[in-house]
Amino acid sequence: MSSSINTALPSIGRELALDAVSLSWVSTAYLLASAIFLVPFGRLADIHGRKRIFSLGMVLHTVSSLLLTFSNSSASLILLRLPQGMGSAMIFGTGVAILTSAYPPGERGKVLGINSAAVYIGLSTGPFLGGLMTQALGWRTIFLLNVPLGLITIAVIMLRLKGEWAEAKGEKLDLLGSTIYGLSLTSTMLGLSQLPSMTGASLLLLGLLGTITFFQVETRSQSPVLDIQVFKDNKAFTLSNIAALMNYSATFAISFLLSLYMQNIKGLNPQSAGLVLMAQPLVQAGFSPLAGKLSDRREPRIIASTGMAVTSTALLLLALVMPTGSLELIIGILALLGFGLALFASPNMNAVMTSVEKRLYGVASATLATMRVTGQMISMGVTTVVLAAYVGRVQVTEQYNALFVQGLTVSLIVFAALCFIGIFASLSKGKIGQTDSLQRLRELRESTDH
Repeated sequence: MSSSINTALPSIGRELALDAVSLSWVSTAYLLASAIFLVPFGRLADIHGRKRIFSLGMVLHTVSSLLLTFSNSSASLILLRLPQGMGSAMIFGTGVAILTSAYPPGERGKVLGINSAAVYIGLSTGPFLGGLMTQALGWRTIFLLNVPLGLITIAVIMLRLKGEWAEAKGEKLDLLGSTIYGLSLTSTMLGLSQLPSMTGASLLLLGLLGTITFFQVETRSQSPVLDIQVFKDNKAFTLSNIAALMNYSATFAISFLLSLYMQNIKGLNPQSAGLVLMAQPLVQAGFSPLAGKLSDRREPRIIASTGMAVTSTALLLLALVMPTGSLELIIGILALLGFGLALFASPNMNAVMTSVEKRLYGVASATLATMRVTGQMISMGVTTVVLAAYVGRVQVTEQYNALFVQGLTVSLIVFAALCFIGIFASLSKGKIGQTDSLQRLRELRESTDH
């Protein structure tokens, strides 16, 4: 869903007469809803049952996908992406937690590796399938395909997924903190989309004040939706999450921008554009398991920092070759970008999970997922601001191609700078200490005893 829709955006823009900024909200609305509800639904899952929230998320995502196939206006399309994003938050806020709960420590790495491979396979096939379906059957079929897939998943859950996990049963959800968190994110995103106006600046300031208030409320809460103490006491955990936030902030919007570039500037059809965009996630899928295994034997922060450096270099190269670079050169740089992301993602996740005690695995996985979605949202926010400044609220047609390429280049330079800063966050988080190794050894012995 997240990668295939980007290939269809030019077709959506033409049919619904969406300008570049409004078109970015097709992706941003989905990410915003995911970011707002990911942590609260993860907390609800701990209290009321992870399987229950996961199942409800699949139902909501499936129903929303069905309704999206009937969208005939920009307003309905963007609004319906919100409940679809909520469903996504319920799924991804509980999926890794279910796997962590269902499997013993000795098998957990292998299972999470399979899960990561499934994610990257989806990202790899998404652009191609999205382009193929858009060209042959229209962009609405991308949403329609989610319906049978969702129904199959729901059936598998009901028939095959036994048991329930609710380790925080009886505790309360922090409604005040959840509300402040959601309003702060919403204000920030709306502010970004309206810069450089005074309204945009005011909304950004309101979002910043809301974020500060959220941290203060959570620090005093008896049952916080996000445990702030973990960030204060654990340097490796905090800096690994910051590095993840910067990485996703710098890379998510690339497929959105290049989809428009390939079709509007290079003149490719949606299917061909999708094939080009597959270069990055295919390489990422191929090297991620190897990078994860390597991080078990070598210092994860070194591998992750190297990946961040490679990613920053690839983004800078992309900026330099626009708009005269050949397709072969662009594909090669995208492959390099995928290699950098592979070196970063798995080792950084390893660093996060090995930096906390067993009882905090749920908090760690939910926080990392929040960094991912928030980073993706920021990435689209930066893109929205840059396109608004260079292109304005107009459809990206031939007469605006030169301005679009300028905006694309500036966006890539900003993203390369973010990744460069992220290198130092990744390097500064320190080594995985002896305590972490002993903790993993104890868990493995507990698993063997059971």
